[in-house]
Amino acid sequence: MGGTLRVAVLGAPGVGKTAIIRQFLYGDFPERHRPTAARRLYRPAVLLNGAVYDLSISDGGPGPAPAPTAGPATAPAAAAASAASSSSASASSAAASAATSAASSAGDGGLQELPDLKDWSLQDIDAFVLVYDICSPESFDYVKVLRQQIAENRPAGAPEAPIIVVGNKRDQQRQRFSPRRALAVLVRKSWKCGYMECSAKYNWHVVLLFKELLSSVLARGCKHSHPAIRLQGALHPNRCSLM
Repeated sequence: MGGTLRVAVLGAPGVGKTAIIRQFLYGDFPERHRPTAARRLYRPAVLLNGAVYDLSISDGGPGPAPAPTAGPATAPAAAAASAASSSSASASSAAASAATSAASSAGDGGLQELPDLKDWSLQDIDAFVLVYDICSPESFDYVKVLRQQIAENRPAGAPEAPIIVVGNKRDQQRQRFSPRRALAVLVRKSWKCGYMECSAKYNWHVVLLFKELLSSVLARGCKHSHPAIRLQGALHPNRCSLM
């Protein structure tokens, strides 16, 4: 066994966090949205260069700690995303409160209060996926505050964990609130995070997201990784399998 890699998938309600995870693990898309009432934990396995890694994927919700398991212990999966490390600069509490208020007051998106990341044992998380809806500026504000919280609550001395900001619902490109390039430049240059877009509905760039994310974690010498580990082969575009 190669060890366990812990990934947290966070974002505002309704942006497609669970849909992305389920498309990655099972290749399906729930047509009807059902809000995630509490955090869920998925435990798929990934084969990397002859070594088996357990992925622990936390599906972020506003509720309490994750349930023991949601999904099979060895679901077929592939991994990970090009991401830069999170910025270590702390944002002011006034700015965070303002952005939180904006996210909480959104009407159509139904955005709720941010989860308390103090309960997440951030030192144990190897990478973060922050998801927003490309049609919802409020969900982008929500992600902005999440990134600030991660920087503020990451324990001193803990290794930096890659963060990738993901714009979901690319299939609704015509309704987007801002050009892709402008957001990508902001996230990559100002936030020092990775950026990409996907469509959970059509399984576009979903596998690539996890492939790049895990590549970034291993490249950073995560405490669970082996220095000789590298991704091998290619990913089938319609299956979550690493060859």
